[in-house]
Amino acid sequence: MTSQTKAADAPGTRDRVVRAASLLMQRQGYAGTGIKQIAQEARATLGSVYHFFPGGKQELAVAAIQHGDREFAEALSEALGAHDDPAEALTALCRTLADGLSASDWADGCPVTTTALGTAGRAPDIQAAAAEAFARWRELVEQKLRASGIGAHDARDLAHTVISTLEGAELAAQVSRSERPLTAAAHHLGRLLSLYR
Repeated sequence: MTSQTKAADAPGTRDRVVRAASLLMQRQGYAGTGIKQIAQEARATLGSVYHFFPGGKQELAVAAIQHGDREFAEALSEALGAHDDPAEALTALCRTLADGLSASDWADGCPVTTTALGTAGRAPDIQAAAAEAFARWRELVEQKLRASGIGAHDARDLAHTVISTLEGAELAAQVSRSERPLTAAAHHLGRLLSLYR
């Protein structure tokens, strides 16, 4: 690649700041992450962080959650699209989540959940961004379940169960430093879905 192409592919300052915030909040939570640390991680000045996020840390946390939302929605869509059987898709997704957690030494859980939990009841914008993320993920699962022959009402409820189970299993895997919660979740979600098909 030419240096001009590399420069075009390099993330801009705002994008670097959002990615840094997402990663740090994913690992340390909202309260444990400071603006100065985000700026250092992003190789940006404090002035540039506040330029892009005049609302400060809360505005940046919303952007970080939206970034995490897009990343997980992409992984979820990829897994769901790669398999006709939703149970196989969820097994593949749980394998991907377990591999990612293990590769990060169990530090990189869900950035949406980690950030939102640290602000529960105190930051409505952050809570709203997290709620939108969960709704988007449920929608993707619901569409897959309906396409596999599950009725609309059951698909909607099952999508809630799938996303809640995945979130809980990922957190349990992170805390226990074991992939077992995710593999068990995949196995039992598969059995549950088979009852409806």
